Amino acid sequence: MQVQPLNALRWGLGQACNLLGSVSNVAVSPLLGSNKPFASMNLNKGFSASSNSPPVYPPPDASRLGTADLTDVHMPDPVDIAGGNRKVQVVQPGLFHDYGGKLRFSGQAVTIKCYENNPLVRKALGEPGAGKVLVVDGGGSLRCALLGDQLAASGVKNGWSGVIVNGCIRDSEDIGAMPLGVKALATHPLKSSKRDPGLRDVPVTFGGVTIKPGDWVYADKDGILVSSTQLSL
Repeated sequence: MQVQPLNALRWGLGQACNLLGSVSNVAVSPLLGSNKPFASMNLNKGFSASSNSPPVYPPPDASRLGTADLTDVHMPDPVDIAGGNRKVQVVQPGLFHDYGGKLRFSGQAVTIKCYENNPLVRKALGEPGAGKVLVVDGGGSLRCALLGDQLAASGVKNGWSGVIVNGCIRDSEDIGAMPLGVKALATHPLKSSKRDPGLRDVPVTFGGVTIKPGDWVYADKDGILVSSTQLSL
């Protein structure tokens, strides 16, 4: 039997829809001779392209605390009219990269201000973290690393949620296998000095935001949020 190309297309699509019809409700396109709308599909509660009603999306997963979902709830005003009085701060995009094995992390901030010296970083990660985030303002230095695999492993052992470094880290491949959130500006193989410990539990400012001890930090692949109060969905 000789079948013209269009008829073959109709026949093939018809066979596919008949097969799907055994497990779902599929309406065949007018192209196939049906007056039912194309792609009106109910396969495990799938889509309905022909419906005039707006698409229905599932509610955000409250447990994951994604930064996009949090901004939808806590920063609802349009960006062009909201002004600068937002209660939630957003770190300037494009500065920080993900290096830890945990890409989404959050917790209250413990702050350190240091420059090319990391004794306080070592000390802090050796203490119980209780799900907090260590925020290290290294002054944006790209000349050495303030965090390596040993300190990161200590952070995992002691229950820290993550580390944000305004500076460099090293041993990035090993840190990437650890269940710890780590964001930093870049990597550098050289370790830091140990002479000047720096300051702990002080406000730190970088990336257009100021983070105070006890602020809440939320981080994922979309960015970093800072709030003086705990956020929820």
